[in-house]
Amino acid sequence: QVQLVESGGGLVQDGGSLRLSCTASGVLFAVYSIAWFRQAPGKERECVAAIASRSESTYYADSVKGRFAISRDNAGKTAILQMNSLKPDDAAVYYCAAGRPRANLLDRLSSYLYWGQGTQVTVSS
Repeated sequence: QVQLVESGGGLVQDGGSLRLSCTASGVLFAVYSIAWFRQAPGKERECVAAIASRSESTYYADSVKGRFAISRDNAGKTAILQMNSLKPDDAAVYYCAAGRPRANLLDRLSSYLYWGQGTQVTVSS
């Protein structure tokens, strides 16, 4: 089992950057893929980025390609989402999740078993 805690959210201006961290406890972090989902009010939860267990593959939503970067450190049991060139449309609660999706389905929400509590990202225009 894995427990996940997100940090790093906050208020940033349009065009600014934030770095979200996901810290895990539990001994099986290295076997799980890690994803960052976000959910804005009135919208469905969507996957913005995901990384396979050994970093052998990644996924990015079209809306964040070239602006966001996901990485992980299995020894340190952490995953990072670096967010650059933030836009007001990026504002949402961001969640870290761990699961074992198929390699070509890293963005599938139903494949993720463990979730953090979420961290708020607000982008002012």
